[in-house]
Formats: sequence, structure tokens, C-alpha cells
Amino acid sequence: MQNNPVSGDPALTVLGIETSCDETAVAVYNATRGLLAHQVFSQVAIHAQYGGVVPELASRDHIRKLLPLLEAALTDAGVNPHDLSGVAYTAGPGLIGALLVGATMGVGLGLAWGIPTVAVHHMEAHLLAPLLEADGPDFPFVALLVSGGHTMLVDVSGFGCYRLLGETRDDAAGEAFDKTAKLLGLSYPGGPQLAVLAEPGNGDRFAFPRPMLKQRGLDFSFSGLKTAVMLRVRALEEAGSLTDSERADLADGFQEAVVDTLVAKSLRAIESTGYHKLVVAGGVGANQRLRARLREELAQHGAKVYYPRTEFCTDNGAMVAFAGLLHIQAGAISGLEIQARPRWDLQDI
Repeated sequence: MQNNPVSGDPALTVLGIETSCDETAVAVYNATRGLLAHQVFSQVAIHAQYGGVVPELASRDHIRKLLPLLEAALTDAGVNPHDLSGVAYTAGPGLIGALLVGATMGVGLGLAWGIPTVAVHHMEAHLLAPLLEADGPDFPFVALLVSGGHTMLVDVSGFGCYRLLGETRDDAAGEAFDKTAKLLGLSYPGGPQLAVLAEPGNGDRFAFPRPMLKQRGLDFSFSGLKTAVMLRVRALEEAGSLTDSERADLADGFQEAVVDTLVAKSLRAIESTGYHKLVVAGGVGANQRLRARLREELAQHGAKVYYPRTEFCTDNGAMVAFAGLLHIQAGAISGLEIQARPRWDLQDI
């Protein structure tokens, strides 16, 4: 397990809890030894039959899985509650019921063990996730956060210093991937499957829009792109033709449109801030086509791109524990009030 220790009290050890959506995750992070343990359970199999996340089912499964994962993480880390300096939990944004499971557990453990608690912003944890790696970036940098619920560009001038540069006006990139995958007959979660389907495809066969590239600013919009694919699929079906080859071409054309848009906007953000580092986090950050294009394009501009390891692109407890440790070092303790915020502006931290 790769570790990236931080400066400060060498005894500082934080437990991180993540339950914002459909992953239950727990991790333990130490200031000098780095990541000691992390456990995660994905609810994909539970929600797949419904074609998307069912909030009530997500909350109930968090209740079932959280305590066993907590016990496993502490055992793997070789620590007991008396070794912990604090408990960090994801307080939002996310599904309110799911958030409450982790928040009540986090605050309850803090009260029972007599240690501080930290309410962590989910997207802050994501943008800090690349710092878990041995070659993680130093501040400042631009963060591209791309997931099923969020697509945004953030100016990260330092820890806790976040300025929103642009965000999606409708569907997030990951949401557009999943919805387009469903149009092409793929099961949930469709984003990774669409990327596989696109590999042999010829994206040039279909002309899909690159949303908002001709407009100034750094906002995104993917709803119209998804609609363009839907109309093309319907036209092919009405003509009695939607072959596997056409599905692959549609998938590749859609993926290229999303990647072109994300890359172009990221380059604009790099140029506007004058920074030379881009952090990419969130589930879509695992897309190999996006990674290849960003690496190539940023190198031409004298900039470098950073990612967390693939397992930390999706929701995880390691990023929450790490963010919590940084907050404790900065003296930002949340107290014993249970915090769960389904909507929470990153700039309001």
C-alpha cells in the first residue's frame, strides 16, 4: 500500500467514514505512516436491477455494512480506539439518508471515545485524494472534479482555499455517461461499460456537439449531448438498424465529445490561473481516454496532470480520513453536532 505521510504530530491518526451514496467505506490514516487501512463495499449489485441508486436501499445497506467495515479497518491498521486522534465523516453533499448513517456513526464514536470529530465536504475529499499518492502535487493547482453527481473546475490555492471556476449547468459528466449507456442497452453502472464498448468504435461516424466550447467561461453542459445521442439512436432504430458496430460508434462519438469538452475547459482553467498542475478526481477520472488526452494536451502546455489511484477515483474512506487529518492539524474541529447536508457549496467550507 503506497503511503504519502504529511508533516505534523507523528501520533495523529484519523478514522475516515464515507457513506454519501452507494459505497460504504472506512479508512485509517496516520500523519507519518500514511494510509494504514481502507475497507469499501460497493452497492452496485443492489441497485443494478433498478437501473440506478435507490436512496432508501442505500441507507439501509450502509447501516448493515458500516460496523463490520469499521472493525475490519481497525484490525487491518493494527490500532484501537485509544490510538485514534479523531473521526472524520462525509457530511455532504450526497443522499440525506445515506449521509446521516455515516454522520451519526462518526459523531457517536467521537463521543464514546472522547476524540474530536470532523464533518468533511465530499468534493473537498475528492480534490485532495491525489495527495494520498507518493508523487502527489503541491498547492496551488486546478482541480477537475468529474463524477456522477458533479462536474466542476476549482482553483485550489491552498488547503481550504477553493474558488469555483466553473460547473455543470445540468447533467454531470458521469450522469451523462450512465444515461447514454442505458440508451445503448448497457446495464447500471453504465459509464465503465460504455468506455469498453467505445474501444473498437469510430467516433467520427456521428457528429455530436461539444457543449459550450464556443462560449466564454468554464461552465459545462451535457444534457444536450445526451439528447443528441438519444435522437440518433431513435433514428437508427426506426430505420430498423442498430447494430453492434453502430452502438460502438455511438459510444465512441459520445465519449470523444465529453473528453474534448473536459480537456478544452481544463486547458482554459490552467491558462486563466497560470498554474501548471491539474488534479483530476471522481469516478470519470478513471476513464482511460480522458487520462490519455489530458496527459498529451497538458504536456504540450508545460503542465502536468495528477490522479489518485484508480480505486480512490470512486468514493472511499481514505480521502475522508486524509481530509479530516488536515482539518484537525488546522484546528478545524466540528464538535458533536451531527451534520448532514445534501447540498453544500464547496466555497462555503
